Amino acid sequence: MATAIATATTPTAPRLEYQEFQKAVPEFATATAAINHALRKSGIEAEIREMVKIRASQLNGCAFCIQFHLNEARKLGIAAEKLDLLPAWREAGIYSEREAAALEWTEHVTLLAAHHIDDETFKRIRAQFPEGQLAFLTVTISQINAWNRIAAPFRFTPPIPGTV
Repeated sequence: MATAIATATTPTAPRLEYQEFQKAVPEFATATAAINHALRKSGIEAEIREMVKIRASQLNGCAFCIQFHLNEARKLGIAAEKLDLLPAWREAGIYSEREAAALEWTEHVTLLAAHHIDDETFKRIRAQFPEGQLAFLTVTISQINAWNRIAAPFRFTPPIPGTV
């Protein structure tokens, strides 16, 4: 079965804007704010949390979330090279062992239906993230995957700096 590829003539107009979504489902914003509060206290570096969110959003093709979290990552001062090379993080050689483990776990959790997570992979990731942190990392990944599955189908307008 052929996969449709977006072309210049493919409509990409927003179906629902982020602000409209927030108004329609205010309880979701409240719930995600509570999760974000817990994640900030998790011991996982903000830089890793943002890179994980960008990488999952790249895998899911969510323009809004990619741009939103690139904006956040730049505010945190994450090196441009690390942001630029996220799609090829394995080959880049610029990520710490902990960052690489977080990115690997992100890909496994995000693409869960495509493969099984073997025990060797789990042990490798677990070596970088103590039990509680691994749980929080998984929540971070799950939360951004939920946002991707909201923002992409509704085609939220990406928050491009200077245009918002």
